[in-house]
Amino acid sequence: MTSSSGPAAAPAAPGTPGRSGASMNGRPLLNRRLAEFGTTIFAEMSALAVRTGAINLGQGFPDTDGPEEVREAAVRALRDGRGNQYPPGPGVPELRTAVAAHQSHHYGLAYDPDREVLVTAGATEAIAASLLALVEPGDEVIALEPYYDSYAAAIALAGGTRVPVTLRPRDGRFVLDLDELRDAVTPRTRLLLLNTPHNPTGTVLTREELAEIAKLAVEQDLLVVTDEVYEHLVFTDEVTPAHLPLASFPGMRERTVTIGSAGKTFSFTGWKVGWVTSTPELVTAVRSAKQYLTFVASGPFQYAVAEALALPDSYFTSFREDMRAKRDLLAAGLTAAGFEVYRPAGTYFITTDIRPLGDSRSGAGDGFAFCRALPERAGVVAIPNAVFYDHREAGAPFVRFAFCKRTAVLADAVDRLKAL
Repeated sequence: MTSSSGPAAAPAAPGTPGRSGASMNGRPLLNRRLAEFGTTIFAEMSALAVRTGAINLGQGFPDTDGPEEVREAAVRALRDGRGNQYPPGPGVPELRTAVAAHQSHHYGLAYDPDREVLVTAGATEAIAASLLALVEPGDEVIALEPYYDSYAAAIALAGGTRVPVTLRPRDGRFVLDLDELRDAVTPRTRLLLLNTPHNPTGTVLTREELAEIAKLAVEQDLLVVTDEVYEHLVFTDEVTPAHLPLASFPGMRERTVTIGSAGKTFSFTGWKVGWVTSTPELVTAVRSAKQYLTFVASGPFQYAVAEALALPDSYFTSFREDMRAKRDLLAAGLTAAGFEVYRPAGTYFITTDIRPLGDSRSGAGDGFAFCRALPERAGVVAIPNAVFYDHREAGAPFVRFAFCKRTAVLADAVDRLKAL
């Protein structure tokens, strides 16, 4: 139930290993499980931004650093010699304690920092380690399509079969069809891989939707891995007043691996500090895979993130409100430029439909053609959502913009988009 081209990959360029037939000793050079994945669209679009001088609203990283006191905490750890050598395999105790305190303070979830918290090299490693640990060859993994580009590759590396359940646009948001989700479960289904707040659509699953997912997981005895890295970017005027971890629902704590990350919440994406919270048994399983990936990472930054997680609630509120204002600025500009805009309830991405632009240069609903032409047309870079789909035709007319940039940069981008 997989597509012939991975959701992370752009159409392959000549010479791409695994796509061009490059081989040695009669065998392809690239592991067959990765053969469907080429160079990511992010590399192509970022290079296009550099070549054209366009504003890059494609890749999701901020253009400013996070809190100064957190950065200084990293400097202090370096100077004090904390973390300059290998940190403990599960993560430094200070960070594991801070993660547990964060989960308790914000969500009322109690985790033992010594047995139920694992620090990882960002959320991407946490996802890969979780799937490598928990999925056997032939197991089916259900994921909400469109999905973050590493999901498909990690499922493939684990030998699993990805089963997409597609979020579809309705009433201004992308909606999960719960009946379709139930129908996707088979005797071979091992795991649900969820992401809420959801990248790239900006959808936040509601309490009712999460309750039904929890009920299904319990009934079918499924494991769940939840990617909740945008937990502090839920715009509260539109959905449930705060992020709702799936692990907080009845019967879910013992079967859910929850993934968090400092990069999105504190705007230090280069530090690569993520974490897993779950039961001792599941954390031990994930650690068994993780120790053979990076082993450990980001030593001094772990101490800094421990201090970041202890920031007052006012920080998280201010961070969210700043992103809300940026969302509103870019959404208004995209609407004025002629896009149909799906106003996100979370994350820092906006998905748009290019078809209302209604001219041949919009690629007649071809997001790839549109995004490749956009830097020359308007001096802005975006990402075609089709790269996040197995069913590429379902994502063809949608394009994603990131608003995690300085207000002046977004205002400039809005002005440039008037050229459309």
